[in-house]
Amino acid sequence: MIENPYPNPLPSRERGKSMVFISLFLIPLLSLVLSFSISYSATKTFKDEVGREAIFPFPPKRIVSLAPNITEILFSLGLDEEIVGVSIHCNFPEKAKSKVRVGSYIRLDFEKVTSLNPDLIIATAAGNTRDMVDRLWKLGFPTYVIYPKNFNDILKNIAHIGQIVNREEEARVIIEGMRKRSQRIVELTKGLPRPKVFVQIGDAPIVTVGKGSFADDLIRLAGGENITGKEKEVYPRFGMEEILKRSPEVIVISSMNPKGD
Repeated sequence: MIENPYPNPLPSRERGKSMVFISLFLIPLLSLVLSFSISYSATKTFKDEVGREAIFPFPPKRIVSLAPNITEILFSLGLDEEIVGVSIHCNFPEKAKSKVRVGSYIRLDFEKVTSLNPDLIIATAAGNTRDMVDRLWKLGFPTYVIYPKNFNDILKNIAHIGQIVNREEEARVIIEGMRKRSQRIVELTKGLPRPKVFVQIGDAPIVTVGKGSFADDLIRLAGGENITGKEKEVYPRFGMEEILKRSPEVIVISSMNPKGD
């Protein structure tokens, strides 16, 4: 005679009570554990380009951009719906104009930022102030900072932003396209005279781009010579007399005025 491997089985009525217990207690408990696991796994930590750690829901669904280059990258990655706020300087692409304005490079409307309830803010060390970013952190807003100093850094910016918004493949395609375009420009300008270039990014006082700025690197890649490229300051101030003395052949004005004046 074969012994029952499960001795003393519960009567059918007791088994029924056990099933009710499982339904009422164990299943909700498992659901709670699973929901916690899903919530936990959806949060990631990234180290930004100035060495700070940013912890936020991944991928972020409500993003605020504090600079035009960041806004353009985000739109290029297809994040039209996720962008909830931009700086007053962001006017490209056209869709950027319909987003809520949260302030300038150096002056932020913190109440407006708070009202947008962003789960990620992206700033740039090449424009936004450290005090501004520090205050955002103190208010509890995860802030990821990029720091472009040359053309290659811009490509890294795109790659890093692609990572933190879960659009790495889209970022890779953009980077490849930009590399090909830059190589083509270098080839076309090779051996040609290099015109003297002056880039103005501020008008009161006049501010330009010096050595170590990504604009200085772009001028060189485009076949030009930055007349302020030997200045030690990254963004030096210049008087009109000194500008004329250096005889620029090409003047590029990148206005900080949101109206473009």
